[in-house]
Amino acid sequence: MKTKKILYWVATGLFSLLMLFSASMYFFNYEEVAQTFTKLGHPSYVVYPLAVLKLLGLGVILSNRGGALKEWAYAGFFFNFVLAFFAHFMNNDGEHMGALIGIILVLSSYFLGKQVRP
Repeated sequence: MKTKKILYWVATGLFSLLMLFSASMYFFNYEEVAQTFTKLGHPSYVVYPLAVLKLLGLGVILSNRGGALKEWAYAGFFFNFVLAFFAHFMNNDGEHMGALIGIILVLSSYFLGKQVRP
């Protein structure tokens, strides 16, 4: 059980770092991110709201409270990563591996969290 708890916090910590890096890029490097969104066929006006939602979702997950809101936060991150993976993969820009790592981390955090919490 202790090993699973350690693995949960490692996965959740790495996932948190990835989300903090992503949100900071959205806020502090807006022009580049907006350009990438446009290349992928997405509107650039979703950059700031998506950054805010990433921070809010991360806050919900790290608050370590159970419930439906935490489930929705994990679901939102999962769908965000899956859609990002396919957007990058279909545009053949070679940037899809970050999203794949995100999928692995969010699934690891979610399922390990289910096992370590009663």
